[in-house]
Amino acid sequence: MQNDFVWDERLGIFVPHLNKSWGKYDMATQEAIMLQWEKIRGRIPDRIGEIEEIINELQDQLSTEEHFKVSCELNNKIASLASVINDLWLWYRLNQSITSKIHD
Repeated sequence: MQNDFVWDERLGIFVPHLNKSWGKYDMATQEAIMLQWEKIRGRIPDRIGEIEEIINELQDQLSTEEHFKVSCELNNKIASLASVINDLWLWYRLNQSITSKIHD
């Protein structure tokens, strides 16, 4: 099952990387994959909180920055981190709908 998840450096979490379609996995493997994903998914809000702290620090720096070029760089970093948060929420919510379909 180690090959079913890969580290995403940008997001800072493991994400699913299935080698075959979901239906081709036997039920025990599906359950093991879902259990592992639930563990990963449970850490996503904490990861988002970590990134929000970094964004807050960057915004504090931005509020006192006098150089336009540095302000632009800080804004770019903030936007990039906000994009990561958005993607993490997508992963988090995607699994919610998948999990509910599996349990129905």
